[in-house]
Amino acid sequence: MTKDDCKKVVLDIIADIAPDEDLTNVKSEVRLRDQLQLDSMDFLDIVMELRKRHGIEVPEADYLQLASLDSCAEYLTPKFNALPAKG
Repeated sequence: MTKDDCKKVVLDIIADIAPDEDLTNVKSEVRLRDQLQLDSMDFLDIVMELRKRHGIEVPEADYLQLASLDSCAEYLTPKFNALPAKG
């Protein structure tokens, strides 16, 4: 999985959690909570969906790693690539 794939996964989850948000102009380097109307519960939902949909565990100590799309991709891409291949 590439970093761009990873960003798409995060945006897809946000689209499901906050369907009223316009995600077309989200800037990769800017904190998501500075651009979108996401509260702490929405953020927890993102973490839960990563686990439920993809088996990715994000410990609470690492939540700051998910601040922007860029940091999400940086943090999550190795985790996705370490998952056992589905097939």
